[in-house]
Amino acid sequence: MIRVLLVDDQPLVRARVRALLERDEDIEVVGESGDGRAALADIGRLRPDVVLLDLQMPSVDGLAVLRELERRRVDTSTDRRADTGGHVDGSGGRHIDTRVVVLTTFGEDDNVFTALRLGASGFLLKDAEPRALRDAVRTVARGEALLSPEVTRRVIERLSATIVAPEASSRLDVLTDREREVLALVGRGMSNQEIGAELYLSPATARTHVGRVLTKLGARDRVALVVIAYESGLVRPGREG
Repeated sequence: MIRVLLVDDQPLVRARVRALLERDEDIEVVGESGDGRAALADIGRLRPDVVLLDLQMPSVDGLAVLRELERRRVDTSTDRRADTGGHVDGSGGRHIDTRVVVLTTFGEDDNVFTALRLGASGFLLKDAEPRALRDAVRTVARGEALLSPEVTRRVIERLSATIVAPEASSRLDVLTDREREVLALVGRGMSNQEIGAELYLSPATARTHVGRVLTKLGARDRVALVVIAYESGLVRPGREG
């Protein structure tokens, strides 16, 4: 059973999403939060597998939630490395395996790219088809990134022109030429199968290359690779890497 927490300040939106998610028996909505402060408490208390998070909320917004979750991840990682036999749990809200999907409306959320940088596993339009919504939850719960090529390009092409991170290009020095090619294709939203076809590799070999890029760059997932590809200038709107 996939445990989901809904975070949105509009009760009608939460009610609609809950009704759509619970049509299938493998998804359970374990809670609803109307603002970011409540969401952080509910995440620590309920330990959901997936959080569907609105960015535009009063008081504590979605970006603040993501920043706090990232801080908790860092704290937990540090504690685990330093701990020689102690216990790290969720009592302080630090143990966090929850994955976050941002709920967005084009023209409304100019901070989607920032959300990806802060660790969101992907984003979904609020008016997504019911099946797409449920499939998105399953995809993220499996530990995969939610990267629809069409939606990814539309959002990043809109936002990446404002991104200036010249130091990011030096991060790619650890990559081979082939790995740079693979990173560029990930940045364009391609799957392993599509990368393999583009570079005349088997999907398994493409997956191996992606895994090496993730390791070398210290990236959490494919979403993080997309961010790096754009920040470094390897991929730019309207131009192939």
